[in-house]
Amino acid sequence: MPDCASNSPAPLFASEVVLGLWPISGVTTMGVTAEDAEATIATAIERGIRTFDTAYSYGMEGEADRYLASAMNGDTDRFHVISKVGQRYLSNGERIVDSRPATLRKDAEESLRRLRIDCFGTLMLHSIDEDVEIERSAEALLQVRDAGLARRIGLCNASESQRKRFDAVCDCRAIQCPLNLLQQENLGTVIADASEAACDVLVYWTLMKGLLAGKISPVHVFPAGDSRPGYAVFQGQQRDRAHRLIDELKRISTEVERSVAELAVSWALSQSGVTAALVGARRPDQIRDLASARPLEPALLHRIDHALVETEA
Repeated sequence: MPDCASNSPAPLFASEVVLGLWPISGVTTMGVTAEDAEATIATAIERGIRTFDTAYSYGMEGEADRYLASAMNGDTDRFHVISKVGQRYLSNGERIVDSRPATLRKDAEESLRRLRIDCFGTLMLHSIDEDVEIERSAEALLQVRDAGLARRIGLCNASESQRKRFDAVCDCRAIQCPLNLLQQENLGTVIADASEAACDVLVYWTLMKGLLAGKISPVHVFPAGDSRPGYAVFQGQQRDRAHRLIDELKRISTEVERSVAELAVSWALSQSGVTAALVGARRPDQIRDLASARPLEPALLHRIDHALVETEA
């Protein structure tokens, strides 16, 4: 078993793709089957992915943890598990933020049991709880780490000042935040701040809920229950702009023989400070090509950045 007391002061990841398990949890993604979920994880492993991002709240009954447990078979030497606590479900199915110390410890222990492992590679606070001082949550996760249940502790969806407050109590070794071609606001703020502090920066929404994979048409109608139409980027002028950019990416992808999705993820990995890109998938074909995404060569990065400028108007 790896040393769960270790807490490296340097970034652990080096421009790698991490499989995010939210889509296969089946909470907001329609039609997920256990067979597809297990096959997706197996395909990710076959393609070289060794790091997985899950959470206590990924599934009403911890489905994401359980699927991952079957694939890993307890092998934490080969695989790195990133998990998150601080969100959970009420009996009526409502997902809430709950970062009280006792809840964080309880949910971390339950998640480990589901995963059938003794120690998280990285355990993160999922959300800032407005009713709990962040220092209290940090202290609780420090105790989890010191008990040997996690090697590293991190923080999701926090501002620069919140990260600093958290870090003053418990070494914050990683952050998670959104980043994609259409949403770049975090580059000059939380990403730059975390990078300066030698934190890992794991970015999610790299494909913006599948939009930047290039397979959703401008007139696509989402089925009832799909959460994506509620996001601004899927509405009005923002969606129109997104499709103009996607059309440009399709032209580039044809020339360089890489998929639009791979270009989008590779762009995220090319940004200063980013050490890993979280990529969600619910079927094997969705992760097969993305597993090999890497930072773009300068000329190709310049072309995509130029396309961003040209499609802004």
